[in-house]
Amino acid sequence: MVFSSLEFIFLYFAAAVLIYFITPLRFRNFALLIVSLIFYGWGEPVYVFLMVFTIIVNYICGWGVEKYKQQNKNNIAKLFVLAAVIICLSLLGFFKYANFFINNLKLIPVLSFIKPLNINLPIGISFYTFQTMSYTFDIYFGTAKAQKNITSFGTYVTFFPQLIAGPIVRYKDIDEQLRHRKESVAMFACGIRTFICGLCKKVLFANTAGAIWSYIKALPDGDITVVGAWLGILAFSFQIYFDFSGYSDMAIGLGKMFGFKFLENFNYPYISKSITEFWRRWHISLSTWFKEYVYIPLGGNRKGLLKQYRNITIVWFLTGFWHGAHWNYIIWGLYFGIILMLEKGFILNILKKAPGFVSHIYSLILIIFGWLIFTFEDTSKGMIFFKRMFGISSVRGFIDKGAVYDLLHYLPFFILAVIGSTPLPKKLFYKYFGDSNKLIRIATPVVSAVLFLICVAFLIDSRFNPFLYFRF
Repeated sequence: MVFSSLEFIFLYFAAAVLIYFITPLRFRNFALLIVSLIFYGWGEPVYVFLMVFTIIVNYICGWGVEKYKQQNKNNIAKLFVLAAVIICLSLLGFFKYANFFINNLKLIPVLSFIKPLNINLPIGISFYTFQTMSYTFDIYFGTAKAQKNITSFGTYVTFFPQLIAGPIVRYKDIDEQLRHRKESVAMFACGIRTFICGLCKKVLFANTAGAIWSYIKALPDGDITVVGAWLGILAFSFQIYFDFSGYSDMAIGLGKMFGFKFLENFNYPYISKSITEFWRRWHISLSTWFKEYVYIPLGGNRKGLLKQYRNITIVWFLTGFWHGAHWNYIIWGLYFGIILMLEKGFILNILKKAPGFVSHIYSLILIIFGWLIFTFEDTSKGMIFFKRMFGISSVRGFIDKGAVYDLLHYLPFFILAVIGSTPLPKKLFYKYFGDSNKLIRIATPVVSAVLFLICVAFLIDSRFNPFLYFRF
């Protein structure tokens, strides 16, 4: 069940809000825990038991970390942290990466008899695994206190708005909100607006871009032109941005409705003028997690350039591997890791002196090539498509009548997508309505209602509603 579905909006969400707000204050975390477990078990109920096991293990380990830290028995506290990490990563490794290792081991002749496991990937396991690990880390580092109430801790792990696809919420950022938070009409209304904004990104932009990409990717050999190939990868670039940032906005909006304030996960990444800046704006919660729990503990940039490069390599290998159990994700992670090392070495100094449009084009081209690596799990197909983008093989030419038609047909959408991926719409809205409080109070709900109805109409009319990050 995805947020951009009619069953979620009109059935599950309506019921969840009703249950939450008729529940007495002291039992609201319990109410959230129950509705979140129902949400998670909607598609595959058996994995609810895996979720409950994860909650119990990390709750016990967090208790052990705090107890022995208070007694200055750091070695024992470390053992509890290690136990939590090993158990969490073992579960993630088994369900997500077992077949990856089996398929690679099968390449060795004497091990060709091994058969892949017939198991489904629990939805959102990559996200909630990182969240639970942050709990014991934060307690060990003294930035949060252990949660004494297992119901509240379970709410943190399972909270349905960010359970499936983030943002990855560090425990220290939500610790106080689990214990004390205030819901309000104003915050609920703000949450609705944020949710509708995310819904528009998903339904109007991501789904449209996804349909374009699916159409172009499916064209047979010899029927695609260079222009067509570039249109396709541009469409995917917009799809993944609006898809994931839209889902994050919906999650943040839902959190506000229940009194939680999550940190932003995207900050207009396509306006970046370097890859370093891009990764400060894209999937901020994941970048922050790796920085705080991997990069800095490894030494960060404090122990010389070679060790800094080593740390960057480790972080970006893990970032790529976190996204999926295929070689293309590892290559994708190392691709960005190498670029970041080059930028730290000398490229950033060059970009600072270059005109803004040059550094922007530089960044966009590298980002697009990154998405090309990312989207093709079969790297050989990715290489074929790369060659098509430069007219090297399996293309009809630079452009033909079909490509001209597609270009003109999709041009209005691409123009709107470019504008929508910048701060311009938000700036214009507040420029023309921000001076009058009365006007903005009228305009905001009216615009939100109209956009919501348009999204609902699209959802009723179309069955094309994929969500890319469900597979991670």
